[in-house]
Amino acid sequence: IADSIETAVTGQSMDGVLAIGGCDKNMPGAMIAMARMNVPAIFVYGGTIKPGKYDGQDLTVVSSFEAVGQFSAGKIDEDTLTNIERNACPGAGSCGGMFTANTMSSSFEAMGMSLAYSSTMAAEDEEKAVSAEESARVLVEAVRKQILPSDIITRKSIENAIAVIMAVGGSTNATLHFLAIAHTAGIPLALDDFETIRAKVPVLCDLKPSGRYVATDLHQAGGIPQVMKMLLSHGLIHGDCMTITGETIAERLANIPYVETPHEPIAGHPVIRAWDNPMYAQGHLAILKGNLAENGSVAKITGVRNPVITGPARVFESEEECLKSILANQINAGDVLVIRYEGPKGGPGMREMLAPTAAIIGAGLGDTVGLITDGRFSGGTYGMVVGHVAPEAFVGGNIALVHEGDSITIDAPARLLQINVPDAELVKRRSTWQAPAPRYTRGVLAKYAKLVSSSHLGAVTDIGLG
Repeated sequence: IADSIETAVTGQSMDGVLAIGGCDKNMPGAMIAMARMNVPAIFVYGGTIKPGKYDGQDLTVVSSFEAVGQFSAGKIDEDTLTNIERNACPGAGSCGGMFTANTMSSSFEAMGMSLAYSSTMAAEDEEKAVSAEESARVLVEAVRKQILPSDIITRKSIENAIAVIMAVGGSTNATLHFLAIAHTAGIPLALDDFETIRAKVPVLCDLKPSGRYVATDLHQAGGIPQVMKMLLSHGLIHGDCMTITGETIAERLANIPYVETPHEPIAGHPVIRAWDNPMYAQGHLAILKGNLAENGSVAKITGVRNPVITGPARVFESEEECLKSILANQINAGDVLVIRYEGPKGGPGMREMLAPTAAIIGAGLGDTVGLITDGRFSGGTYGMVVGHVAPEAFVGGNIALVHEGDSITIDAPARLLQINVPDAELVKRRSTWQAPAPRYTRGVLAKYAKLVSSSHLGAVTDIGLG
């Protein structure tokens, strides 16, 4: 996506770029292209979907995936499953919770590359069209003033974006995407930087997947500006960062009033919590390391009743294998599922494991079953899950050496991911391990697998080319 935008814009010598995006990959792809080209640019989010409704409950697309697990476990009947599927997505827009699309839109607003409030507007509402028109006018002014992405995308503004991601309970995919954006912009950023910010920033917003509400509720509560005003007042974001309008973050926020009365769609449960009563005292995206992830892995630790699990490994060579076992009720409480060869090179492409993780939740095993993978997760995923394991299996990471029944520990508070097997045994296993043949030997996926870097480096494709 970044390559396509870069090719079109540079080939036509465009003076400015307005990129419209609305899903996991086209949003960071557009931002990577903006950073590469460094011509005046603004990001316009296509907008979030409104929640579906069934049986008095708000639904999102993840509700459908979880319903499949509930149905397989005998917890709901087929009519209920059908009704959930028919009502989950009532119109246009990106997935409605604080999943990857809304995480990236929120973080781009926080970074200053899009307009205030634009990241939480519903796709079908009139204000979204008005905001898009205003974005075009702002871009024209940015071209005149030569406000460049390099003026906006800085180390400080990326730290602002990460702080907001933590405060809203955003997607694990944001770690991967911002590592790639920072790499493209020539800004040093590592997984450990996310951990540093996580330790300082509380989760302030009660948003799905692990909370109650969706992005349109956050919009009604005052949107990302309200969250940023709280963070700025406590010294957790940088107010001197420039935005696409030419004003600083502090100047932008100074013109936005506080919402004095908390928005509570459910009485007593505000969408944005008070500072002294957060959802969680620290951020939710923990960086786990250990002998199963020497270069790191990413866990979302909100909504988890048991943040430590040690159990027997159930090993699967693909997402499909794992899902088949879950739906056949072959997974037991206490198991730790291992899905490997789904990393950047092994996939190739690092698929998101939404189907198996949602099926686990739907089957009622979310608090008792762990899952680790060198692939990714959907922004709608929650539970005891750890992704982005690096090194990945395809290049010989220790996740490739796990055997069925091995004891594995996931310890979120200690930020540990470990296989409880003696080092000598791992050395022995490595001596007989062989890398699998590439899944593709020609075409775009073969080229991608050849060039792509590790997930802890952002899974970018241009490391070492200069």
